[in-house]
Amino acid sequence: MPQIRNRPAYPSFPNDSGSDKAGKEKRGEGCNKFYAKYGESRLTGGIMAVWCTHSVCYGFHCIPSAEGRNDVFSALFTRWEKAPSIIVYDFACALQPYCMSREPEYFAHTLFLIDAFHCTGHTRCGHAAFLVTYCEADPRLLAVNTSAAECGNSGIKRIRKSVSYMSQERAVLFTKAFLSIWNRLRLQKMQKS
Repeated sequence: MPQIRNRPAYPSFPNDSGSDKAGKEKRGEGCNKFYAKYGESRLTGGIMAVWCTHSVCYGFHCIPSAEGRNDVFSALFTRWEKAPSIIVYDFACALQPYCMSREPEYFAHTLFLIDAFHCTGHTRCGHAAFLVTYCEADPRLLAVNTSAAECGNSGIKRIRKSVSYMSQERAVLFTKAFLSIWNRLRLQKMQKS
C-alpha cells in the first residue's frame, strides 16, 4: 500500500522516537507479555506484515528490533485513509492506548482486540481487550478469522533463512516477490470457492 501521509511527531510524548517498551515503565506497569520475551532478550523484529481476514497481505516492512506499538501504529496511520473498524493484534491491550493518545479522531471507531489464542499470557490486562469478551455481546465477531495473520506469518517463515543471508535491499525485493505470489495464490483459491 502506498504511503498517503507522514507519521507526525508528538511533542507531548518526549520518548516517542525511542525504543518501544510496550507500556512497561521502570515500575513494571502495563502488559509485559511481549516486551519480556522480545525486548529484554534483544531479539530482532524481522518482517512485520499486515493481513486481512483471508490471509492476504496488505503490506510489510522490515523492522530492526523487536516489533513494537509504533510499528503497527505507523503502518496503519501512514497507509490507510480510514482506520480499520477491527484490529486483531497479539498486543492490542497496549496498541489501543498508544493509538488513541496520538490520533484519537483517526482511531475513534476502531475496536482493538486480542484473539483467544494470544490472550492467555495477558494476565495483567483487562478483559476489555479480549475478543471472547466482545463475542458474548456480538456473536457476529465469532465469524472473524482471527488466525489469518498467524497463517500468513507461518508462510513468511518459509523464506526466513534465505532472507537472513541477503542484503536489506535484496531481502525486501525477495519478500515482496514472495508475498505477491502468496497473495495471488490466496486470491485464486478464494475465486474457486
